[in-house]
Amino acid sequence: MAGKVFVAGASGAVGRRLVPMLVAQVWQVVGLTRHKEKCAELAALGAEPVVGDVFDAACLEEAVTHARPDIVIHQLTDLPPGLDPAEMEEATARNARIRDEGTCNLVAAATAGHVQRFIAQSVAFAYADGPLPHREGDALAIEASGRVGISAHGVASLERQVLTAPFEGVILRYGRLYGPGTGFAKAAGAAPVHVDAAAYAALLAAKSGKAGVYNIAEDDGAVLSEKARYDLGWSADWRMGEP
Repeated sequence: MAGKVFVAGASGAVGRRLVPMLVAQVWQVVGLTRHKEKCAELAALGAEPVVGDVFDAACLEEAVTHARPDIVIHQLTDLPPGLDPAEMEEATARNARIRDEGTCNLVAAATAGHVQRFIAQSVAFAYADGPLPHREGDALAIEASGRVGISAHGVASLERQVLTAPFEGVILRYGRLYGPGTGFAKAAGAAPVHVDAAAYAALLAAKSGKAGVYNIAEDDGAVLSEKARYDLGWSADWRMGEP
């Protein structure tokens, strides 16, 4: 057994691809989902399902400390299918709250559970305007107005909390996801990344690699993912296959 991993957001687009990868690598996986009806799916993927709300701090701490994982992987989001434009204004605020308040509760639970490493999903398209391609040290767009600024503030809060906590914090700045379960069959927009390659980055970060921030996107000139390739051994071409 490689160890135990607590995956928050295990039934999401990345989580559903990540869980079987972890199981195949002989990790014991506990998968957190908000929806009881998704427990059977998680169990079929090989995870031990746990139902919980990231905004219920006491319940979340109990779930993590009871599981006693070596690693927590934060893949929580709250976005509409296919990023429906009609729903994105409200979804952006909900997602920012998860990254701020939800991350706070999950970091506290992981700290109470003496977790060794914490891997968190961030985004590679929250950078402020500047020369391309963006590297991990470039500024985020926290001064922007509207949804861009709201999202960037949530991202900045998540990353700050994870990187300053008393464990090894790893931030994976995913590009725009496409592939099974994302609502996008093909790459769309700058800095895309296939959902399998995104999940693969989390698997690699669970096994090795330095703490810190990594861009995880295809090299289309928008962001540079060189650090992930060298430090994690990541490839944007990796696929696990269907379904």
